[in-house]
Amino acid sequence: MSAIPADPFDTRAFRCTLGAFATGVAIVAAEGEDGTLVGMTMSSFNAVSLDPPLVLFSVARAALSLPALKSARAYGISVLAHHQQDLSGRFARAQGEKWAGVAHLRGAGGAPLIAEAAAHLECAPHAIHDGGDHEIFIARVLAHRCEPEAAPLVFHAGRYRSLSAIAS
Repeated sequence: MSAIPADPFDTRAFRCTLGAFATGVAIVAAEGEDGTLVGMTMSSFNAVSLDPPLVLFSVARAALSLPALKSARAYGISVLAHHQQDLSGRFARAQGEKWAGVAHLRGAGGAPLIAEAAAHLECAPHAIHDGGDHEIFIARVLAHRCEPEAAPLVFHAGRYRSLSAIAS
């Protein structure tokens, strides 16, 4: 294992260290006050609590979607399947028409959900906390569904990866 760098808070080195943790990839989406759909790719999605059912995701303070997400009445979280890498890239961009040609549906609360995702969570805002250069959103899960056989899209060390089973 390499030695800890002299400056442990070097941003580039810190990103590399965090990248050692493999994550799934999700798109969080909402409808802005003007009716415009917003959405962004994230790997900072996590479970918080089963009772009540809470999840969290973090959004950079510089993100163009932040104001719409802060004012949203509902969030749609779509956990991407392995074949949706192109959507991950599209929704990771700061600007551009992200929703053009993207098959999606609306949850009961109106939040947009990406079609054919490995899982969907329909959520309501619960709390927003300071997280340095990010804001941490805690959302209450109102409804959810998953496709147990769907292979997830995985991100590790700056690249998309595939899962393979380990013999037990």
